[in-house]
Amino acid sequence: MRRVPVQDAVGMVLGHDVTRIVPGEFKGRAFARGHVIQREDIPDFLCLGKEHIYVMDVPSGWLHEEEAALRIARAAAGAGIRLTPPAEGRINFETEQAALLKINLEGLLEINAVEGVALATLHGNQAVEAGQKVAGTRVIPLIIEAEKVLTVESIALRLGPVVTLKPFKPMDVAVIVTGSEVVEGRIEDAFTPVLEAKLAGYGSRVVGNRLVRDRAAETAAAIQDFARAGADMILVTGGMSVDPDDVTPAGIRASGADVLVYGAPVFPGVMFMAAYLGKVPVLGLPGCVMYYRASIFDLVLPRFLAGERPTRADFLQLAYGGFCNTCETCRYPRCAFGKGAAR
Repeated sequence: MRRVPVQDAVGMVLGHDVTRIVPGEFKGRAFARGHVIQREDIPDFLCLGKEHIYVMDVPSGWLHEEEAALRIARAAAGAGIRLTPPAEGRINFETEQAALLKINLEGLLEINAVEGVALATLHGNQAVEAGQKVAGTRVIPLIIEAEKVLTVESIALRLGPVVTLKPFKPMDVAVIVTGSEVVEGRIEDAFTPVLEAKLAGYGSRVVGNRLVRDRAAETAAAIQDFARAGADMILVTGGMSVDPDDVTPAGIRASGADVLVYGAPVFPGVMFMAAYLGKVPVLGLPGCVMYYRASIFDLVLPRFLAGERPTRADFLQLAYGGFCNTCETCRYPRCAFGKGAAR
C-alpha cells in the first residue's frame, strides 16, 4: 500500500472508501474504493482532511477489506438473510421476511476472537420485520491476512451460521376467557381483541373463543374440546394468580396438559403458565397481557409461532433483562426488555 500526496494522485485509483461526515446531517461515502482521482477532486479531499490517499497493492496471502468482509458475511449468514453491498468496508445482514431471529452466540464470540474481525448482531429470539438490518461485519484494517478469514470460515463450518431466521407458521389459535363476571355479562371480554391483534401481526388467527366460569372443570373441558377440534395453540386468559377464586392453573392441569412452567421471572407476567396437551401449547395468560404493551406473552409468543418448543431453561434465561422499566412512552421491542434469552 503506497501513501501518495493527493496533489500527485490524479489518474490513480483510490484503494479505500473515503467518508464524509456532516454532524447531524450526513455520514456516508464521499469517494468509493476504485474511484479514479480527478484534478477537480483535490479540493474535496483536502476539505475532508485527506492530504494523502492510499494506492493499495495487496500482497500475496492478504485480502482487501471488502473481499474479506464479503467472505465473512457469507460464512456467517444463514437461512433468510441477504447481504448488502459493501459500504466503507462494512456489509450489513438484512432479513428477507418477518421471522424469529436466531443468533448462534458461540459462533459469534469465536469469530470476534479472531484479531481484526468485527461481527455484531441484534439480540436473538426476537421477532424481526422484512428488510430489517440485524447484523453487520467488517475487518478493522484495510487489508487482512487471508488465513484469518479462513479461520472465520472454518468456525462457521464447524458451528453453523451465526445469523439465521425461523419463519413464523400461521396458526389457528383458540382463546378461552375465564371469569364468571364475563360469562354473566357484567363486564365485557377485553382480552380477546388484544390477542387477536397480536396474533394477526404474525399471520395467525383466532378460530375459536369460549367464555367459562371460574371453575377448573369448565376450563379443562374447553381446552380438551379445542384440542380435539385441531387448534394449533390454546390461550387461557385470566384467573392466573394465587387467589382462591383464580382456578385457571388448576383447570389447565385438569385438562391433562403437562405443565412446563408456572411462574416466570418476568415483570410484567410473573404468573404465566406454559403447558402442553400432546403437541399443542396451552398458555395461561395473566391479566397484565391485556393492558401492558409488552409482557411475558410478547417475549415468548414469537418462539411458539416459529414452531419452537421452549424449555424450562429458556424461561429462566428471561430473568436477565426480564424487568420492564414501564417507560412513559413504550419503545418495545427497541429496548432491553426480554433480551436476556438472546441465543
